[in-house]
Amino acid sequence: MKLTDIQQALREQGLDAWLFYDHHQRDEIAYSILGLGKMHVTRRWFYLIPATGEPVKLNHRVEPRHLESLPGVQQHYGPWPELHQKLAAMLKPYKRVAMQYSPNNDIMYVSLVDGGMLELIRSFGVEVVTSADLVSRFEATLSDEQIATHFAARDAMDRIMAAAFKEIGQRVRHGGWNEWGVRQWIGEAFAREHLITDDLPIVGANENAGNPHYEPTAEHFREIHEGDLVLLDMWAKKDTPGAVYYDITWTGVLGTPSAKHQEVFRLVRDARKAGVARAVEGIAAGGRLEGWEVDAATRAVIDKGGYGEWFVHRTGHNIGTSVHGNGANMDNLETRDTRQILPNTLFSVEPGIYLPEFGVRSEVDVLVHNGRAQVTGAEQEELVIF
Repeated sequence: MKLTDIQQALREQGLDAWLFYDHHQRDEIAYSILGLGKMHVTRRWFYLIPATGEPVKLNHRVEPRHLESLPGVQQHYGPWPELHQKLAAMLKPYKRVAMQYSPNNDIMYVSLVDGGMLELIRSFGVEVVTSADLVSRFEATLSDEQIATHFAARDAMDRIMAAAFKEIGQRVRHGGWNEWGVRQWIGEAFAREHLITDDLPIVGANENAGNPHYEPTAEHFREIHEGDLVLLDMWAKKDTPGAVYYDITWTGVLGTPSAKHQEVFRLVRDARKAGVARAVEGIAAGGRLEGWEVDAATRAVIDKGGYGEWFVHRTGHNIGTSVHGNGANMDNLETRDTRQILPNTLFSVEPGIYLPEFGVRSEVDVLVHNGRAQVTGAEQEELVIF
């Protein structure tokens, strides 16, 4: 746990303290930020980090040592009136306290404290504010070493993406191939490059590409034929501690694309470019850039092109040691993500149009580092013809 850095961040944000609370390991963010290992948690625990001064630990007497690895004054409780009394005393010096909470559940990824606990804390005269930007700072920012692992994954995966389209074309024309076979082939390529992933890639042809989270299985897949549009979405990281994901989506056509294939792809490409441009400009300007602003830039292009109803998901997500990290998402659809896009964070820009007959998504990763935002890998400019 980075106590000094957390306290500095609290002072910078004008907060008096950060209150961590958990029961039955519901708040994985708390365990990650505090550096706590897996524990058998059957009673509530609390950890209060003030902007200045010594932290306070509050455990049930049945589980008195759960926070022993953390610095601070140790307190215990037993009966519920004692819990309320000690919480009130802990919080008495403070007015504005951060918790894993989001007003109106807008940023649901950090909205982990239950309503009853919020009522209890507020009953002590405390204003509870969201920890969303604090979580981004301590969960999503990357070291130079981690950034290097992202680029190492990029080098391997850009090659695999190009080779996969070529392999599909050759196999379809010489005996046939299917979505499941492509998925397995990419998984084998990952293993050769020492890449690991939480799931194998999305491989979707024609109408299956119109399903944003389609996954072929050994029992359910589509054969690929001449003239089909194929979408490949792959994400992986190097098999090393602390490695960071690389996450990309490309689309191609086996043979000659139709006019509608071209129209939809170019609109999605232009939307992607608009989102990247908003990030580049916003970071260069040096002010506060929030995730929803990038989404708004991409969505405006697709709306203007007449396909807004078919762009059914957010523009992008934070990327870290998990492919969906705990930093700001590029989202003004599913949520209005007001979290700041922080230095040394990584996120995807991946607009898409999903029609009944086919779908197109174009995804790149954007790194904010050394005062600028940059796309980290290859950028698809035209449909892959294979």
